[in-house]
Amino acid sequence: MNIFLIGYMGSGKSKTGEALAKALAFSFLDTDQLIEQQTGKSIRDLFYAPGPEEFRLMEKNLIRKLTEKTNQVISTGGGLPCYFDNMDWMNKNGITVYLEANAGLLFHRLVRNRTGRPLIENISDVDLMDQIQNHLMDRVPIYAQAQIKVNAASLDVKGLTEKIKNLQEEKST
Repeated sequence: MNIFLIGYMGSGKSKTGEALAKALAFSFLDTDQLIEQQTGKSIRDLFYAPGPEEFRLMEKNLIRKLTEKTNQVISTGGGLPCYFDNMDWMNKNGITVYLEANAGLLFHRLVRNRTGRPLIENISDVDLMDQIQNHLMDRVPIYAQAQIKVNAASLDVKGLTEKIKNLQEEKST
């Protein structure tokens, strides 16, 4: 079984993924890091050339290849669930966990940490908040299809681990 962590950038997918993988004795993978390693380019550079469409295709292909193995916690890029049939595919091929975060929390986290994030690194604070709110309006209906939803502001890895184990048991019966 694989676990896919989804949510907006800044929701804590990578940090949570590392802790969750340790708690479950799974491997931890981050799709953005893997794409950077495979291409030798930063996500920022890939967004500009070859461009966002090609980057989204790389994400799609990678997520499918990763699941040739099991017992992995996979932190996805914030937009990955929203393109192609990725969300539906992840739901059919593992357990999806949505780290829910409101626009205020995301702004607070992202305003100080924009480097390497091509969608936000060169915009004003006002535009950052607008972008977060607009993206959330589009993405939340997709993120909400996750099998498990947790509040990113008060995340408890031990509690999340129990929810995942319970869902694994339900799926295997």
